[in-house]
Amino acid sequence: MIAPRPDVERRRRAAASLARLRSALEVEAERCLGRAEAVGFLARLELWFVDLHAPLEALYGNGDQLVDRIVRLALRAAAERPAELRELDRRREVRPRWYQEPDLVGYVAYTDRFCGTLSDLPDKLDHLEDLGVRYLHLMPLLQPRPGENDGGYAVMDYRAVDARIGTMDDLEAAARALRGRGMSLCIDLVLNHTAREHPWARGWIKGDPAYAGFYTAFPNRTMPDAYEATIAEVFPDRAPGSFTWSDEANGGAGGWVWTTFFSYQWDLNYANPNVFCAVLDTVLWLANRGVEIFRMDAVPFMWKRLGTPCMNQPEVHDLMQALHALTKLAAPATVFKAEAIVSPEDLVPYLGGHARYRPECELAYHNQLMVMLWSSLATKDARLAVQSLRRMTPIPNETSWATYVRGHDDIGWAVSDVDAWAVGWSPFAHRSFLNDFYSGAFPMSFARGALFQENPETGDARISGSCAALCGISDARERGDDHALSLGIRRHVLLHAVTFAWGGVPLLWMGDELALGNDESYLADPALADDNRWMHRPYLAAEAYARRLDPSTVEGRVFGWIRRLAAARRELPALHAAGDSAVLDVDDPHVLGWWRRHPRTGPFVGLVNFAEHRVSIDPRALEGFGALETVLSSDGALTIDHGRAHLPGLSFVWLAEH
Repeated sequence: MIAPRPDVERRRRAAASLARLRSALEVEAERCLGRAEAVGFLARLELWFVDLHAPLEALYGNGDQLVDRIVRLALRAAAERPAELRELDRRREVRPRWYQEPDLVGYVAYTDRFCGTLSDLPDKLDHLEDLGVRYLHLMPLLQPRPGENDGGYAVMDYRAVDARIGTMDDLEAAARALRGRGMSLCIDLVLNHTAREHPWARGWIKGDPAYAGFYTAFPNRTMPDAYEATIAEVFPDRAPGSFTWSDEANGGAGGWVWTTFFSYQWDLNYANPNVFCAVLDTVLWLANRGVEIFRMDAVPFMWKRLGTPCMNQPEVHDLMQALHALTKLAAPATVFKAEAIVSPEDLVPYLGGHARYRPECELAYHNQLMVMLWSSLATKDARLAVQSLRRMTPIPNETSWATYVRGHDDIGWAVSDVDAWAVGWSPFAHRSFLNDFYSGAFPMSFARGALFQENPETGDARISGSCAALCGISDARERGDDHALSLGIRRHVLLHAVTFAWGGVPLLWMGDELALGNDESYLADPALADDNRWMHRPYLAAEAYARRLDPSTVEGRVFGWIRRLAAARRELPALHAAGDSAVLDVDDPHVLGWWRRHPRTGPFVGLVNFAEHRVSIDPRALEGFGALETVLSSDGALTIDHGRAHLPGLSFVWLAEH
């Protein structure tokens, strides 16, 4: 007798569980939602049930009681969902891949540094509309702990907004204003930990049964030492180790609380199903406030296993799959973005890229592309980028990269040893060179960044600095060198020309559209002074903003280019994120080329030259793509002369089929 395959058995158990649950739920759903909405909810339940049942069973055992509880939690959230958000759900169910459209451009900002307060946000929406923005990510805005709070990532109340920028009512009003402009609101949701002041943590400390097992504390160093033998420190100089002593833990006897990041950020224990339920309830509550995109912060760290790095464990993917399915059940307009700055091999699974597709997050940061762009700019050599990007596993068609030149964080040099050696470079030496170059220590450098988290013993470090500072714009402005300034602007535009046309959702970091330099004002704030990442988190300076429409200024030149990139992108269906893509074979090491094709349109080809001098490639690299014409470039139409296609220094060109 042939035994049934495990996946077949899982589906049978899920089908039996669904049949029981649906029978019990039909009347309740109609009572809560009305007939039409109940039909939709039950249809979604059938669609997503395997994606919630299988991972929950793997995590917590075969318990229909837990599944019943969680589905009813989703039903309650669906019943509480405002009418305008239900209308958005219907539109998104008709166009479920709205986040892959080529007209979707993202903008990322700190509320206070962008506009002041949430109630001031509507006054800045014209600016976003000018840039073609349809997705606004407001950096951590939920109520942080007082004092040091890791830039807002130590949250003490998920259901309140940082009082310095407004209230939850203000956030709902801002989300409504964005929807009125066809824009979606994205916020950060920290999944791995809470602030130690969070009500869950306070309840756990006090012995409240409702929060039993929400966190982990060990009475002595035996287990922490065993875990730390294989765990890499996140902030080795500022927060060494992964555990912090608390006199309050273990009923007042004291204990070593798990704190992967800082001592005041206590890791949640997802082995407890009550934690999963509490987090799901939080996600759905915020979705009903108008949040459409959740940046799921620190997802790789959510499950712990002795003898491992306690990152990217299989259970993390179970958690994300179940959380995603249940959110789709209650709030179908909502999507997830994974904040998983890990190796490419570990990253693709967060987009569901397993041996068999499992929906988790619709979006993920293309960290590798970002790192390779800066590497290529410093070396004037694209060979490492070609090697690295070509070796990446394709992502599922249902998902999309979020592409970016830089973000709020430092730049860590995620250069694979395999890729570096493949092009004949020493990985350690190359990472050291990049740190020297972008910190301005290298003699030929145009960059004015700073080392972050430097480890003198290992030589490891990362880089802080604004895009303008790293591209050479800031240095050229300080020296009054017009030629160097033009080169810096060309570098800035070249980088964005790649992220806007790679395929996916291009994210624009606030201030980069105006080429804002490093902001040293953070040094005057004792709470920020020891974290130089704040240098590339500037305020939107009124003087620079006022110059954005003047093409004779640096701000106007850069702003004009960003607008052109977004406008051209909107007209190129090949840049739909679901299209096929690959790195091109070209015969000049200074050039990075790539192509894209969507089933409903012709091909797209992008070319960039990282060298400061004119180069050429064999035009046969473009064969097989039909009759291509230049749709946007830094220097006019691509020219072919003497059998070579010529690219000026620091140039880009976008080509598409007639």
